[in-house]
Amino acid sequence: MDLINDVVHPDGSYAKEGYAEQVAARGVLERAAAAAGLARERNIPLVHVTVGFSAGYPEWPAHSPVFAPCRDEKRLQLGTWGTEQHETVRPHPGEVLIAKHRLSPFHGTALDVLLRAQGVDRLLLCGVSTDLVVLSAAREAHDRDYRVEVLEDAVAAADPALHRAAVDLLARTATVTSVDQALSR
Repeated sequence: MDLINDVVHPDGSYAKEGYAEQVAARGVLERAAAAAGLARERNIPLVHVTVGFSAGYPEWPAHSPVFAPCRDEKRLQLGTWGTEQHETVRPHPGEVLIAKHRLSPFHGTALDVLLRAQGVDRLLLCGVSTDLVVLSAAREAHDRDYRVEVLEDAVAAADPALHRAAVDLLARTATVTSVDQALSR
């Protein structure tokens, strides 16, 4: 989730807040790409998620501390380089790409319908950021009765302390595991 240029590429607008550094230090892109590759080999459905706003920012929540700078600073505009999936983890033809306008990939999207239509009941989550997006996704997926696994070595936050705190919280509603462990089953 949200492995987009604005967040994970060193030149991205949010990446400069610590995300790119932590993503690189933790090897998140490489592990997420490995997870995607293993999923493809096993015919496990992949859903890629990007956060962004349409031209003019009609979905933009002005009151949100996370998204407040987006409109004025032209961050996270859909259809631009910033909201493209990083080249390491770009979707393959036929894979689903969901655009969301909030932290949770379920909020205001067809994600739940798409997953249920494919008979999915187990979610393996990776992406950025552990403390916002991954935590929101895991909690909502839990409440929608999915079995949730967070690939801890394929997630990151802007700050290692926030990552650790989020992982501790995630363990209350999800299985915290690694790419290798989750995909060896």
